[in-house]
Amino acid sequence: MMKPKVPSNEAERLCALNELNILDTPPESCFDDITEQAKSYFKLPIALVSLVDDRRQWFKSKQGLSVSETAKDISFCGHAINHDDVLYVPDTKEDVRFATNPLVVGEPYIRFYAGAPLILRQDIRLGTLCVIDRVPREFSDVDLMVLKELAASVLFIINSEFV
Repeated sequence: MMKPKVPSNEAERLCALNELNILDTPPESCFDDITEQAKSYFKLPIALVSLVDDRRQWFKSKQGLSVSETAKDISFCGHAINHDDVLYVPDTKEDVRFATNPLVVGEPYIRFYAGAPLILRQDIRLGTLCVIDRVPREFSDVDLMVLKELAASVLFIINSEFV
């Protein structure tokens, strides 16, 4: 397992995330509607709006998962915030970064992950809109585009309500 790299602008990223005052807030239907749409569209068991702070990934919205957060060191979203595009892992057991990850070898047994980064502004990645499956799967270019569009909807809400 590889831990996520710390973004080069981590201090600025964390400052922007904290200024939003979104962490540890109650669930909101506007975010839940998007994760439900993602779960339904892709026919996957798990969809999340994940925000990554200095020690954890916290789920603003979650479908198909009972926990509210996981440690940043084992998070897939911690890796995704280092990318401008979707982090797409068709089979986690075939990817050296994740094959021995506790979230792969144990609950929730992640075998597929796709996470679109939530980019507030240039290089400020707050977290992801991600979808997860317990079996390997492939995503088409259209699937990746739809995930990015749904992530844009999450960002629209964040910019409308928290900025």
